[in-house]
Amino acid sequence: MSRMTTSLVPTVRVRRGSSPLRRVGQALTPVWLPLLLIAVWWFVSAESVSPFFPPLSDILVDTWDQWVVFGAWTNAVVSLRNLFIGYLLGTLIGVVGGSLMWRLKYLRMAANPIIYFLYVLPAPALLPAMIAIFGIGDLRQIALIALGSIWPTLLNTLDGMRGIDTVKFDTARALRLGGWRTYTRLVLPGAAPQIAAGLRASLTVGIVLMVVSEMVAANSGIGVFILQAQAEFAIKKMWTGILVLAFIGAALNYLFVFVERRALRWYYRSRALGSS
Repeated sequence: MSRMTTSLVPTVRVRRGSSPLRRVGQALTPVWLPLLLIAVWWFVSAESVSPFFPPLSDILVDTWDQWVVFGAWTNAVVSLRNLFIGYLLGTLIGVVGGSLMWRLKYLRMAANPIIYFLYVLPAPALLPAMIAIFGIGDLRQIALIALGSIWPTLLNTLDGMRGIDTVKFDTARALRLGGWRTYTRLVLPGAAPQIAAGLRASLTVGIVLMVVSEMVAANSGIGVFILQAQAEFAIKKMWTGILVLAFIGAALNYLFVFVERRALRWYYRSRALGSS
């Protein structure tokens, strides 16, 4: 009897905490390849005498001198200001425009040819027109960044909203939710993961256009710094601008992922439960 009773009792497994070695491995997983590439660059370029590929140690020292001691950080401030303003304007237009096109079928059918025409048109090709319209000030750079940031967000917003299950709309009608409440409580949350993907793609496009717009008829910014250094044949100085730009781009993308993970925590939890 005791054996039968014992066999009927479910076995409870105690989950032990992960070992320190495993935690270190998890922490190093996202960074081991960048660290390895930096180490290879450091040792391969250590004895370099080429004026075009100076040692990484010299570039890092000059980066501190140029961007901290000599005040080149003001160029980064100007670039980031234009990027944030243009990115916010473009993505706002993208979300609103995508929502309107989802809601209004005839507007979507009429606007589709125009949108896909502008979407495939390279934004840098519009620089001469932007200079003619907005001049050579910051407004021209903000407008170009905003224009390039619209399309990934708009198209992802539209696709995300059109992909929502029709059963959910039937449920919303049964609950007698109004149009605005259906939009804010059903449509936006349902399309949020795809909207976030569009926002991230727009951020990448915005960073590229930030630099491109500064390399033509601009007075300040990271792009101006890099272009002037190249024109002066100050190759080490040029590399410092490239490093700062790469650091800013990586930091902005990691920041976006950090915010996205917390804003869409419910979505990632549901995916984890579905895959388990």
